[in-house]
Amino acid sequence: MTPADANTTNALDAAAAAIVRTPDLDAKIALAQRTAKAWFKRHLPLRDGHTKPVHADAPGRPELPELRAPRDMPRRSARGARGRFALLHALAHIELSAVDMTWDLVARFVGQPMPRTFFDNWVQVGLEEAKHFDLLRKRLVALGGSYGDLPAHDGLWQAAAATGHDLAARLAIVPLVLEARGLDVTPPMIEKLKAADDQPSAQILEIIYRDEKRHVAFGTKWFRYLCERDGLAPEPRFHSLVRTHFKGGLKPPFNDRARSEAGLAPGFYKPLTGLV
Repeated sequence: MTPADANTTNALDAAAAAIVRTPDLDAKIALAQRTAKAWFKRHLPLRDGHTKPVHADAPGRPELPELRAPRDMPRRSARGARGRFALLHALAHIELSAVDMTWDLVARFVGQPMPRTFFDNWVQVGLEEAKHFDLLRKRLVALGGSYGDLPAHDGLWQAAAATGHDLAARLAIVPLVLEARGLDVTPPMIEKLKAADDQPSAQILEIIYRDEKRHVAFGTKWFRYLCERDGLAPEPRFHSLVRTHFKGGLKPPFNDRARSEAGLAPGFYKPLTGLV
């Protein structure tokens, strides 16, 4: 972390932007933890007085892993020790991207006329995403490697960049498409890890799955809030935003039960697959 970043924790927007900019992963996690603690203790104001929004144009990253286009990445597998390591490495990169996307949401949209509980919810998400990345990173070390040993794809931040101008679009794409997809794919991964007798890794994914359900619920709640405020029907607005900002349709199978528990009804996502 640079000295400038170390001194930008006097307000939530500047601290959130500093988290995104920080390339040192230990510093990124520590700053997320300190910022969340200060925010929930009501020691931080929402804004630091800047006349324009404080946010990072791109996330800070260490030199490794090598970033590749999604099409150039090998398929993930839980088969064998090497396959499980590759799977966990890919998930660690996804969670690191989620750290940056969540804190970017906080920093970028701090000027929106939203209730304080909106920021409470997303600071909680940012803290939990940092926890997820840290758990996975430590698990990689326990398996004899480290985060950065394998290449990773660079596609997730593009979703943040493409929706940086529109809070409704950001909520539609990140929690309600990308994180909701995690609800679909995580339970089968947990079962594969258990079948491979990798209980520590399975337990980490169970924590992530539990928390992701709440993250999708926050996304659903605040997307509906925006729609009600703007006098728009939520499902058609969601369909329009996804078709505009997300490449390709949504792919089944869906974890309908988990999505429903998070408030995401089938009318949101199934019309985007051509199923109904």
